Parts: sequence; C-alpha cells; structure tokens
Amino acid sequence: MRILLLGARGQLGRALSSALCIQQPHWQILALGRDECDIADPFSLISTLDRHYPDVIINGAAYTAVDLAQSEPELAERTNHAAVATLAREANARGALLVHFSTDYVFDGSGSKPWTEMDKPCPLNVYGASKYAGEQAIKALCPNHLLLRTSWLYGGEGRHFARTMLRRAREGGSLQVVDDQWGAPTQVHWLASAVVLALVQVLKEPNKRGLYHLSCQGETSWHGFASALVREACRFGHLMQPVDVAPISSAHWPQAARRPLNSRLDCRLFSSVFGIGLPSWQEKMTAWLAIRK
Repeated sequence: MRILLLGARGQLGRALSSALCIQQPHWQILALGRDECDIADPFSLISTLDRHYPDVIINGAAYTAVDLAQSEPELAERTNHAAVATLAREANARGALLVHFSTDYVFDGSGSKPWTEMDKPCPLNVYGASKYAGEQAIKALCPNHLLLRTSWLYGGEGRHFARTMLRRAREGGSLQVVDDQWGAPTQVHWLASAVVLALVQVLKEPNKRGLYHLSCQGETSWHGFASALVREACRFGHLMQPVDVAPISSAHWPQAARRPLNSRLDCRLFSSVFGIGLPSWQEKMTAWLAIRK
C-alpha cells in the first residue's frame, strides 16, 4: 500500500505521519511538506503524483490563517479550493482514495444543536467558505474519498490554542478568553489515530467512504477549555500557580473573521460506521498534559 501524505510538516500532518508509521509499519509512506510539494502549485502537485502514483492520498495541507484570509482571500481560495479540486481530479484519474480534512467553520454557528453531516453549511468567513468549496470539489470530482470535518485541534507541533494558553499562564497575569463560542477541543494525535483506523476499514470496505464528523466528545467554550487547561496544568506541575481566566464575549474580542458560536459536531455516524469509541475532550486533554515535559 503506497500512501502519499501531503502537508506533513504541519500539526495535523506530523500527527498523521506518526500514526501511520506506528499503526501500519508495513505500508510505504511518503510524507511531504510544502517545500517538497506545494499543493497550491499545480505543476508541483501533478509532478509529485506522476512520480509516486499512490494508492491513497492524505491531504493534511491547508491555509488555516482564519483572520488573515479575510484580507487575502485569493490565497485561501487557491490552497483550500483550487488546489483541492486539482487533487481530487488527479486522485480520481489515478484510482486513488483521497483523504481530506475540513472544519466546523463551514457552519454558521446558529443554535446549540450539534451539526450533522446532513446539515447545510453556511460559512461566516473566507476561510470557512474556501474549505466548504474544497469539500464540494471533492464530492463532485472524486467519489473515492474519506472527508472528515473536525474542530478545535490542539496538542501537536507548532502553535495552537492550548500551547498558547499555557505559555501565557506561565508568564503570569490573567487571561481573557471568549465564553460564547462552543465546541469540542480535539487532541490531534487521537484524531490521527482514529483516522488511520477508519482508513484501514475503508480500504477493505469501500462502502464506508464519504463525509464524517470527527472530534472528541462533550462540549465547552474556549473559556471552559482554557480554565480546565490551567487547572490541570497546575495539578501536573506544569504551572507553579493558577492564574485567573476571565470570561469575555466575542463582541469584546474583535477579530477580522467572524467565528461560529456553535461549533458542536455530531460524530455518531463515524462512531457507528467504524465502531470507534469517541473519548471526552477532558479525558484527552488530561492525557496530553500528563505526558508533557
């Protein structure tokens, strides 16, 4: 089995690379970063596919600068839509399975009910719109796909919310975190492991292909997540003393891009089809903190 992993140097890509090597050591895995294959460059992408002709393409690459996308929509569109359309077209022509990741930001955040795969997306910002356009391209051009929407990733290499909160807490002073955006923090290494388990099943049972939501279970606000991080980090000795985490509304934390207030994802379809249990966000957060140095 020849696996091509794109975007292999990002938080998700690194976690996927690790999970693939650990869980499927007999597979031939080629993990490429942007320097080796820039998916936004059609020539780079197609020449890479021509050289390696993979059985499975896993796309961990994306434009994820949510606020910056508002001022450079062309770049977000090129990476999250046009490049994904090229990837879908080429994967289909080669008979390859395409695994791709999308986001809770495809929804408008209305209500409080968890979003299902059947709910109609209505993005609030450029980033969400570009990711939704990428989804539509895959559905139209490459029926042989596994498309996964996830939310609030943390716990890998590079910058992410949890690492930023702990760094600021160590620096002292209070934190201000929005308390009206709700979802489920998802530990990226758990996500990667679950995706590999699902991929193995899809390769054996192609009828399991399609769109799924996948995140840790439960719900909290960004403020609730930050408060839990600080509390547990103190318990594990990562922080010498607790700091105050003050709740604020989104209106008092202005950002260029509007965020959905409701990012809850209903993941029951994934769990039912693949028989994979979904842990609580608290369980995975605690396990991540327990192994941090």
